[in-house]
Amino acid sequence: MDTFTLHRGTTPLFVSLPHDGTELPQDLAARMTDFARRVPDTDWHVSRLYAFAREMGASMIVPKYSRYVVDLNRPPDDESLYPGQNTTGLCPLVQFSNEPIYLEGQAPKKREITQRVKQYWRPYHDALAEEIARIKSLYGRVVLWEGHSIRSEVPFLFDGRLPDFNLGTSGGASCSAGLQRKLVHLLEAQKDYSFVVNGRFKGGYITRQYGKPIDGVDAIQLELAQLNYMNEATFEYDQAKAPRVQAVIKALLEATL
Repeated sequence: MDTFTLHRGTTPLFVSLPHDGTELPQDLAARMTDFARRVPDTDWHVSRLYAFAREMGASMIVPKYSRYVVDLNRPPDDESLYPGQNTTGLCPLVQFSNEPIYLEGQAPKKREITQRVKQYWRPYHDALAEEIARIKSLYGRVVLWEGHSIRSEVPFLFDGRLPDFNLGTSGGASCSAGLQRKLVHLLEAQKDYSFVVNGRFKGGYITRQYGKPIDGVDAIQLELAQLNYMNEATFEYDQAKAPRVQAVIKALLEATL
């Protein structure tokens, strides 16, 4: 069963887009609320935003299935990444609006969650690890770039409006200090977008698990506020806004190389 696509590139850059998937298995969708079937909490259009990265020689991995099936950026034991704060889990039961995903009595039980991890989560992470190892064997280093996006205001998860660019390096643990400084300098030099480093989004499981700068693997998560490149109400891509966002992302990716 194909649960993701993997493009192997020709540089030390590896782009992971774990929340880009929108598909739902038919039997699972039948158990969900009408609005949840629209998978509103998708990181909409990030594969389109990052399409240029392939031309830069980056490897790229993109899942087919929604985070509502299983969240690829959560640990398999579902331990909270942000203790004491609202969040969603490995197989989410609520949307970012705190509304239920499932119809009454239809939420997954432990056995089903274990099967989803085996069927969807494990293959993605096996491919991540294998591609990181392949790139490192060729170049001696890897930059794993986690591309994410989210609505600019989600009261259930954070207060107020999110900055436009949210860079996460697990508090500096997943990325070398020198590379982080370089990326911050680029964000400081541009005037179009607000930004924060290691704010509400410090990096999810993938950033924390695979980022080992001492071993030559730098991992960085970029969480974008969606209003800068799409319509947050209709989920439509905004072709007028998106190129400006892409230009900043491209400068950041070029800096990693």
